[in-house]
Amino acid sequence: MFDTIHEECGVFGIFENKTANVAASVYFGLYALQHRGQESCGITVCDDGVFRHKRADGLVSEVFTREELDKLGSGNMAVGHVRYSTTGGHNHNNIQPLVIRHIKGNMALVHNGNLVNAAELRRSFEMSGAIFHGTSDTEAIAYSIVRERLTSSSTEQAVERAMPFIKGAYSCILMTATKLVAFRDPDGFRPLCIGKTHDGAYVVASESCALETVGAEFIRDVEAGEIVVIDKDGLRSITTNCGNKKHICIFEYIYFARPDSVIEGISVHHARLKAGELLAKHSHVDADIVIGVPDSGLDAALGYANASGIPYGIGFIKNKYIGRSFIQPDQNQRENAVKIKLNAVRESVEGKRVIMIDDSIVRGTTSARIVRLLREAGAKEVHVRISSPPFLHSCYFGTDIDSEENLIAGKCNSTEEIAEYIGADSLGYLPVECLGDLVDNRFGCCKGCFTGEYPVDTSGAGYKNKFDEKIHK
Repeated sequence: MFDTIHEECGVFGIFENKTANVAASVYFGLYALQHRGQESCGITVCDDGVFRHKRADGLVSEVFTREELDKLGSGNMAVGHVRYSTTGGHNHNNIQPLVIRHIKGNMALVHNGNLVNAAELRRSFEMSGAIFHGTSDTEAIAYSIVRERLTSSSTEQAVERAMPFIKGAYSCILMTATKLVAFRDPDGFRPLCIGKTHDGAYVVASESCALETVGAEFIRDVEAGEIVVIDKDGLRSITTNCGNKKHICIFEYIYFARPDSVIEGISVHHARLKAGELLAKHSHVDADIVIGVPDSGLDAALGYANASGIPYGIGFIKNKYIGRSFIQPDQNQRENAVKIKLNAVRESVEGKRVIMIDDSIVRGTTSARIVRLLREAGAKEVHVRISSPPFLHSCYFGTDIDSEENLIAGKCNSTEEIAEYIGADSLGYLPVECLGDLVDNRFGCCKGCFTGEYPVDTSGAGYKNKFDEKIHK
């Protein structure tokens, strides 16, 4: 809706050793992951080898009414997906789970991430006669696995053989008639974790917050490069493709993940508090109140307030009920759109010097509107602090960051120039050298959108929506 970074995708899967209402479990899991994708969603249920699925545009609560969940029925396995299109654009055939029927059986695949060699894979398959129905990277992953499955003794062996050919970010769950196979790219760009319920059902999800909604206890993260197989015999692991240094996307901690999630042993809430503390250290300014832009700016604002001694306050109220269907009818009304999403709390900011914490600035237009809200509510000064470094480069691993020529930090010559554009009295970013501190320097993180240095070669990635007919540059 606005000039902001859009969510990723979210994946969820469950395996029961008995027939159960697995569709309802996936529904609750996807509901917890709704923040990762609000464009479309889907669920596929396996009942004694028979697949039933529902996929549609909309939020989880809009698509999966009680009637639709009843139609999916019971089973012993199910996978689900929430999506925002980072690659492939808006196309109904891109909605997941992707259900494939091949000579050795059926499979349903859900995927979070972005491949850097998807165009190359797609062309190779098309030249050998493959027909693609959608435009997403997920089909290239599915074809890669099916190709290997034709000469493999099992689905997990096919995944093991296919992974070296798939380059980029992917955290996937694959469901066959008898098992779930969860796998994560060797760099571990996107999160994926495993849980277990009290009655023995295994759950795999993008974030730990989704495990808790179905009563599952967190067991561990899927390791970078690992393949986890879950079937009637329990859980087992294949680590042939492990060994790379981990490069999880740092923006998972800054923005994407829910603050109550724990990723790779690091609390997202802790990481955001730390970002705010570091901002206060490196970009201090005298003020009367610290406020955060909902939602991901709130924890960082609390961290800034704690470290600086400046009181924390509620500066904005977010409208929770806009949903996916909110439309801006014409250009003149776009200026008012941010007022529908956010309202400034005049009693908190009127006559005060305000420090406003947000997670990022993309093109600058939304930041300018939010600053204007505070001015209109009577703020005497507005000092903007950002809990990430400036965006200077595109992301090729699933984050919907615009092409470089549209990023304001690339177009402006200085931070002062950006501050003037957004109408702030001052502007400060989190230094890039502080990013490792957000995760206590326990492991490597991908920082390519800030530094231009990527863990894998991105030369063949091209623009986002690279398969769409209309490419907006």
